[in-house]
Amino acid sequence: MTDSSSSRQIPTSSLMFGLAMGWGTLSLLAGNASAASIAADEPSLKKPKAPEAIDASSRATLATSGKKGPHSAKQEDGSEAEEWVVTASPMNMLRTPMGISRMPHDALHTPQTINVVPQILMQQQNVKSLDEALKNVPGITASVGEGEGGMAGDQFLIRGFAAQNDIYENGLRDFGVYTRDSFDYENVAVIKGPSSQVFGNGTTGGAINITTKTPTLKNHIRASFSGGSGQYYRGTLDFNRMLTDSIGIRITGMGNENNTVGRDYVYSHRWGIAPSITFGMGKKLSYTLEYFHQTDNRIPDYGVPVLKKPGAAYGKPATEYGVKRTNWYGTTFDQDNSSVDMLTGRLKWEASPYVTVYNDTRGGLYSRYFSASQEGCTSNQLSYNASGYLQNGAAYNCNTDFFGGNAAAAKLSRTGGVFGPNPYQQNDWSVQNVLSAVAKFETGSVKHEMIGGVDIMHVYDRRENFAYNNAVARQYVNLLDPSPVVSGLNVVDGSSMPGGLVNTATAGQKKWKTGDATDVGAFFSEQAQLTPWFSVRAGFRWDHWDTHYSMTGGSYAKPDVHMGQTQDTFNPNVSLMYTPNDHGMIYFNWSESTTPLGLYVTNSSEPLNLKDQNSKPERSRLYELGAKYSAFHDRIGFAASVFRLEKGNSIQTDPSSGTVTPTSDTQRNQGVELSVSGMIMKNWNVIATYARYDSKTLSGTATDVGKQVQYVPRNQATVWTTYEIAPSKPYNFLVGGGMTWREGVFLDNANTARVPANVEFDAVVSHRFDKHWKVTMNGYNLANRLNYGNLFSNRVTPSIGRAFLFNLAADY
Repeated sequence: MTDSSSSRQIPTSSLMFGLAMGWGTLSLLAGNASAASIAADEPSLKKPKAPEAIDASSRATLATSGKKGPHSAKQEDGSEAEEWVVTASPMNMLRTPMGISRMPHDALHTPQTINVVPQILMQQQNVKSLDEALKNVPGITASVGEGEGGMAGDQFLIRGFAAQNDIYENGLRDFGVYTRDSFDYENVAVIKGPSSQVFGNGTTGGAINITTKTPTLKNHIRASFSGGSGQYYRGTLDFNRMLTDSIGIRITGMGNENNTVGRDYVYSHRWGIAPSITFGMGKKLSYTLEYFHQTDNRIPDYGVPVLKKPGAAYGKPATEYGVKRTNWYGTTFDQDNSSVDMLTGRLKWEASPYVTVYNDTRGGLYSRYFSASQEGCTSNQLSYNASGYLQNGAAYNCNTDFFGGNAAAAKLSRTGGVFGPNPYQQNDWSVQNVLSAVAKFETGSVKHEMIGGVDIMHVYDRRENFAYNNAVARQYVNLLDPSPVVSGLNVVDGSSMPGGLVNTATAGQKKWKTGDATDVGAFFSEQAQLTPWFSVRAGFRWDHWDTHYSMTGGSYAKPDVHMGQTQDTFNPNVSLMYTPNDHGMIYFNWSESTTPLGLYVTNSSEPLNLKDQNSKPERSRLYELGAKYSAFHDRIGFAASVFRLEKGNSIQTDPSSGTVTPTSDTQRNQGVELSVSGMIMKNWNVIATYARYDSKTLSGTATDVGKQVQYVPRNQATVWTTYEIAPSKPYNFLVGGGMTWREGVFLDNANTARVPANVEFDAVVSHRFDKHWKVTMNGYNLANRLNYGNLFSNRVTPSIGRAFLFNLAADY
């Protein structure tokens, strides 16, 4: 491979794709405006009928009507009853259907803390990725990746616990390691707390479920073009058409080019398309087929190192000591090129008035070339021995120079103690099928809802590791004035230079890493409504987990290694629900989840090792008491919960090697979460959240006991509000803004490194020209505050600086 510095020139493929869809479609719409069907002035406030709860007798009919009072409606038995016509706010997250067959109710009637990022909020904020959407959810932390295995992509934590393998689309697991664009999102829901009974192994802190855009009964074509700071150019398309009265198609697409404001050399060039078709819309038997493709060429950003001043209680990011926030410490060979293809089929069959059958199937192909630099302050000087193998030499600590009066000479190491990360090519595939049924029936005065099914999945991962021809020359970079250029550096095949490969403790320097896992799960739950106001829900999931991992080729100083792990897990769930009416619920929830050590097949550098392959899995347990209320005819929703989350045999990721290992640590996080979302008064919408956490390591590693759990803030809050001025007038405006705040957090369980608080102020102003055209301006981080987004134990990534984004959109 040759020097890839030429790849930093912006390619035209994704840019032209976005421009063609965005500006080209806008021009087409303008030219055909007279022939287009007239669309509504605003997205309809008509709330879709909420999934039917067990007792729907007290529910008001939700519809749109010019009438303001009640009216009489004939019932199925021939009698008449008074019904009210009300309008729900699209910002009210409680009335959002979960969109999963195993969770058939809306957020209001699901006994668990659930934060929803609705479509209208993503539009107002011009959200462009999953990471941006989750900024609205308290308790979510983004990680910058693992040590010398180099994992990046979307790596999230929920309530401080890893969730990189807990990202789902329409209830099916997304195994890919990539940065997800949001062009195909209808909404994003974060289900807090252990959820293995629904989703399977994992979900210690919770699960992230994305509901994608699929055909609707209303024809439309929407397009937008965005441009702004950081040479940002983006085009999107959303086309929906009914082919017959029961067959509909929808096509969404995106092209995106941008640099990262406030960071040198970091960019993303990506494009994606997601067509879908539904057969049998409105029928008892329906089938939706979805295809998703995304290609991304980006530069990974591992941020800035943590420095520790002599005598200080803990380390802080280098930028807190005057190092420029724009400094990037990679090389011209750093890149993250991914290609994702997923095909999903979802069947729904209303077999009888009492039984509905679902079958969801997904196959995925993931290809990725990844090369990154892991900067660190402490290191050992690399050299080659007589056999051409890398070896560690004298120790170096940049704190000595930086704080000792010789800051200009301070340098960082791009490699860790095992010589990585090095480039690798990753090729994965996965398949999953979930067959489930929901049965509703009565036995005397008791109403039942039973959910049962089988979940089978398999995932395969294959990685080819490469080496640098001169790792010694690549190793160090100046802390204050970094340069990405390393003269003479090149990437070579691992077989030709095995001494330059990453040196793992398990198998030494190996060229190939291969992993696979098969999971067969069965689940069942029943919700029994004992009285019109009290229900009990209990369920379980059993899983048989079988995983394998091998490290082969490269150096034969150590033999090839083949490992495996087989485990059976059982995860129960019990909930008590008091529902005085359809608009409120008080609940108690107890649930457990299990995370086998070999769960992270695709998104860990070393998911198994010889020492720990037979270790017990991580176990977590949740106790939660909460209340939810949807007030004023569903215009605004309130939610509050107190919880205690306990985790035993905690899994840790080594910051140097990236190896995942079990510990004896027992951790807990407890606290309170509050939220309000909806319409305060006419034209005024708000969504606000607050979380207060109290986390601690209770037992295990002596240096960690009694300390705050890493990545868990004590306080975190978000607020976003908008107001429409004269919405039906030519001089209409929508103005709004919000704030996200996260208190400072510790970066390790020993509490030796800490990142300061994040405070970000954003704003929006938009104007609608007519029923079809709208212009919007968004401002981000208006105070240009130095915040930190992605976190890891010895490094953090500065968030974007002040940025503005212009958007022109059409809707026909």
